[in-house]
Amino acid sequence: MDFTDIEARGLVMLGCGKMGSALLAGWLHRGLDPTSVQVLDPHPSDWLHRQGVQINGEVTESPALVLIAVKPQLMAAALPWVDSFGDGETLFVSVAAGKTLGALEAALGRRTPIVRTMPNTPAAVGRGITALIGNEHATDAHMILAEGLLAAVGQTVRLENEAQMDAVTALSGSGPAYVFHLIECMAAAGVAEGLDPDLAMALAKATVCGAGHLAEEANEPPARLRENVTSPNGTTAAALGVLMDEKAGLPALMRQAMAAAAARSRELAQ
Repeated sequence: MDFTDIEARGLVMLGCGKMGSALLAGWLHRGLDPTSVQVLDPHPSDWLHRQGVQINGEVTESPALVLIAVKPQLMAAALPWVDSFGDGETLFVSVAAGKTLGALEAALGRRTPIVRTMPNTPAAVGRGITALIGNEHATDAHMILAEGLLAAVGQTVRLENEAQMDAVTALSGSGPAYVFHLIECMAAAGVAEGLDPDLAMALAKATVCGAGHLAEEANEPPARLRENVTSPNGTTAAALGVLMDEKAGLPALMRQAMAAAAARSRELAQ
């Protein structure tokens, strides 16, 4: 990632919680000059104070980019800190869930280049994935800049239209919580079968992490990988008979869970 333009004009972070901190850590690790970063956050963390970035100073010139990383419910109070850079050459990149391009344009100006994104929490370990969609004023150069920054913490994908963002939120945005709950459930089931809790948790974590890495690296689709593990009438087949039940198993539960998440995402956008 070439940070030349950003370092020359500056990068402003509006909010620096867990996601903002993960992104900042990735950029600094890849060579971004911390003195080119201005963080606006009423409650900066101890970690942030150790990074060499500027905190809550006055931003007098239009920066190259403003990253909006505040919680949706705090957006109305926070945007006035940076709305003076709207309708200009500053690119705004939002990682805030539920805030549409239209809502951001209404607050920042209709001619403002804006890229809306949905990252996820594995960004904290450089294994995230971020979906992006830009408004009509976000040029290809803007999209490439946003993709380059977000690639610092994982993969990126471009969406065809903003309506897809609710499904992305339900799948990859909220998805890590589903996987963490799977680990909890697997470990608890192992304890129920007689394993020590620490051993059960270690086995569950390693199994989920290893299977996920294999799914990402293998040339075969997940269905084939599942079949490779499943011997006819064996132990895995017995378990999958329960998990794959169309009415009460994982397919139905996942459809219900993601539909609920997508519906809530649409509600938050209202």
